[in-house]
Amino acid sequence: MRYFSKMRHALLFYFFANILPCLCQAQNAIDTDSLSFEQQRQRVNTLLDERSYRFGELDISFQQKTGVFGIFKTKKDMQKSIDILKQIVLTDNNIFLETKKLLDIKDNESTRNESLAKEYDAQVTAYMKTISKLQMENEKLRTQIKELDQQDHSNNLFLYLLGLIIIGLITVIFILYRKHNHKI
Repeated sequence: MRYFSKMRHALLFYFFANILPCLCQAQNAIDTDSLSFEQQRQRVNTLLDERSYRFGELDISFQQKTGVFGIFKTKKDMQKSIDILKQIVLTDNNIFLETKKLLDIKDNESTRNESLAKEYDAQVTAYMKTISKLQMENEKLRTQIKELDQQDHSNNLFLYLLGLIIIGLITVIFILYRKHNHKI
């Protein structure tokens, strides 16, 4: 019985020594990835806010008319609108680049999660095989213990019979000896 208790303690120790550190490392990596994902998401949101601001400037620029009596647009007004449009295009390009980085982070995180899931699945499968093997060995040992108990019981029975025969023989010898001594 102590053997099984020791085996159980060994399995628990193995679990805590090998699996828990892996889980903690995985959690730290996930936290780091989540942090970089969040930072990248905020960059994209900042660029989107900047783009919205520039469209507001563009709308104001389209409405400005500094020509004769404020009726016509001047070349300077149009150039200002064109410059704002260039800024919007540059901001859009930055948004696309940062969004691509954001998607790459998300893809890397998904790939890493898949590989971690496969690794944990392999570990769990290996642990299940080990547990099955230990259970089979445990059952085998229990069967051996039962067989040894039965052998021990049959050996004890044989010894008891042998003891009774010896006691019987001694008694018969003693009785014959007494009868023989009484006759003399």
